[in-house]
Amino acid sequence: MNAHELLATLGEILTPAQINTDPDALYDAAADRYKKFAKARRVLDVPMPVAIVYPSSAEQVAALLVMCNEHGVNVIPRAGKTATEGGLENWKDLTVVIDAQNLDRVIRIDAYNMQATVQAGVRLQDLEDQARAMGLTTGHSPQSKPVAKLGGLVATRSIGQFSTLYGGIEDMVVGLECVFPDGHIARIKNVPRRAGGPDIRHIAIGNEGTLCYITEVTVKLFRYFGDNHRFYGYLVRDVEAGLRVLREVMVNGYRPSVARVYSEEDARQHFYQWHRGECVLLFMAEGNRHIVEATCQGIEEAVAAHQDAILEPVDPELIRSWFTHLNWSQKDIDDEFAGMVENDSHAGFTTEISADWETIPQIYRNVMARVRSEFERADDLTMLGGHSSHSYINGTNMYFVYNYRINCAPEDELRVYHHPIQTIIVEETLRLGGSMCHHHGIGKYRSEWTTAEHGSAYYMLEKLKTAFDPNGIMNWGAIYPQEEGMRFIR
Repeated sequence: MNAHELLATLGEILTPAQINTDPDALYDAAADRYKKFAKARRVLDVPMPVAIVYPSSAEQVAALLVMCNEHGVNVIPRAGKTATEGGLENWKDLTVVIDAQNLDRVIRIDAYNMQATVQAGVRLQDLEDQARAMGLTTGHSPQSKPVAKLGGLVATRSIGQFSTLYGGIEDMVVGLECVFPDGHIARIKNVPRRAGGPDIRHIAIGNEGTLCYITEVTVKLFRYFGDNHRFYGYLVRDVEAGLRVLREVMVNGYRPSVARVYSEEDARQHFYQWHRGECVLLFMAEGNRHIVEATCQGIEEAVAAHQDAILEPVDPELIRSWFTHLNWSQKDIDDEFAGMVENDSHAGFTTEISADWETIPQIYRNVMARVRSEFERADDLTMLGGHSSHSYINGTNMYFVYNYRINCAPEDELRVYHHPIQTIIVEETLRLGGSMCHHHGIGKYRSEWTTAEHGSAYYMLEKLKTAFDPNGIMNWGAIYPQEEGMRFIR
């Protein structure tokens, strides 16, 4: 099948309005936010898809997948377009992007059973707005909340800023509907828990479009107590001291909605008005009044127990104000892109990892030392730091953040700057037993380390691909390493 034949076949399944072949739209669909600078400068080095299609039902998704499976057409599932690890980037000439734009219905908000069922193309902000009007919340608030869509959030195993209280998306998903390459539509029923064998929700959750296409999800809801939010902020001696306070709060059983510690350099870009060159520790407590009071007491006790780590408290209103401006809208994304078209020669990236409490400080120290001593373009770095922003009783994450001046051709930026730094981060994390990907997923640009991430358990992941996508048409290159695709990485 060639591109002309593919378009003709798509026309037999969908209406003309559901098929997009506009060159600008196809160029935009060729890569996600991972290659945002190269995209803005119109120098992408990957092929454009043949078409973007907009099915309006699970049955249409099934028909599309069956056709693509039969003819060996690569499929990139898409909902929201906020991916940062190349998960939406196209590495095949004959590719169709299946976009959830028309799967945009809020099916039911069930306030009594505390759950909401929506199609994959519903924006998280729209669901949250409707839930808030009923005194409820999804509890999910990634930075991309205004533009992210539920299908993409579930497929990428998303996490939100309030995860320490509410959990990640995997803790929120009750049931879902998804479609496999052979056209089978599977519906996982909505129950609070069951012991009916392995938890099959997790075949779809986090699959990054490599096994199936998610068409509908049901997520938990929580009561929203907007008047009960309490904030704490402190300047602390160093990252490790801040991590010890975080650990104290978590192991004592408290669950603030936000618990974070920022390195000096990362604090400089977030709290430049008042950080005074120090690390920053902050908390937010929310929920019903009694839970908030207990959580606040726990935070205060943890801080008192580690008083040697605390330099001085911060006005809670400064923390509150910062949180109100944390999410970025579509306008923010558009403005950033417009700035890169002609003006910006400066970029920033992140790599988020996770490990237990004992290991996280070791990873942080090793990465800082190696980047500063081994990275050949270290003089171009304008910031190198990190923060912990998602904590658990047995460990936490580390968001490594690095900004740099771009002194190379736009098409070479990621190979010259981002990839060498990310390689150091991943190497140190895996060497010490952590996970190289806490919540952004593997995408295509960490796929070279997938087997090292899973070790002997990669056998299980590989068998899923063989079983559900034997012809390899689902998001080729994502999660599962493909040597042919390494030319786009290195």
